[in-house]
Amino acid sequence: MNITLQVWRQESADRPGRFVTYQVTDIEPDMSFLEMLDVLNERLIAQGEEPIAFDHDCREGICGSCGVMIDGLPHGPQLGTATCQLHMRKFRDGDTIVVEPWRAAAFPVIKDLVVDRSAFDKIIEAGGYISVDTGSAPDANLIPVPKEVADTAFDAAACIGCGACVAACPNGAANLFTAAKVAHLNLLPQGQAERWRRTEAMVETMEQYFGSCTNHGECEKACPKGISIDFIAMMNRDYAKAKVKNRRLLSQSN
Repeated sequence: MNITLQVWRQESADRPGRFVTYQVTDIEPDMSFLEMLDVLNERLIAQGEEPIAFDHDCREGICGSCGVMIDGLPHGPQLGTATCQLHMRKFRDGDTIVVEPWRAAAFPVIKDLVVDRSAFDKIIEAGGYISVDTGSAPDANLIPVPKEVADTAFDAAACIGCGACVAACPNGAANLFTAAKVAHLNLLPQGQAERWRRTEAMVETMEQYFGSCTNHGECEKACPKGISIDFIAMMNRDYAKAKVKNRRLLSQSN
């Protein structure tokens, strides 16, 4: 395959960026999109040019490190697929492909296709964990969890935190990411002790960095794990309850 790439190049966060065109020849259709970028970078290095910076790690659709806009779509044209799992056979010989970083105010560009997603870390730091001391690990199946609850929590926990939902959202909202992280803890027995504090803290931290959700639904479509926007409704319900419950607890403590 021979393709033309229009890649966003930006030296640093405080420098202007621009699209640069590259002709990439002799690409195998079974290469992943990231492997194709590897080939291009090897050729750029051999020519004494600066390679294209992009995020990656496991390359198995698990870690959430990768993620770029490909022809205006987060992770590219194949739904339910991270960038590292997208293969060049999804494109045609001679295609021109536009590659950009995530476009969101909360994800400033660091260099080329690499963005700063630390705003996600702030949300997790606010409450995306269980800190209750439960002692040693209990025997398996000691705590009964209904299968429907376990399955739903697992669906939420599938979120890899790649940021495609934010990049796809016209408002740059992170509600799907936050809702998934809230739900997979709030649904399980171990998460109940901190449920209301967790929900309020994570939602309000999210609102400091990201736009508001207006139910466009683009986040669900762009998510490589197919996480449902139903979780956003669950989070909104828990947030409303949390404001009442936490205020009551505060008044009782005073």
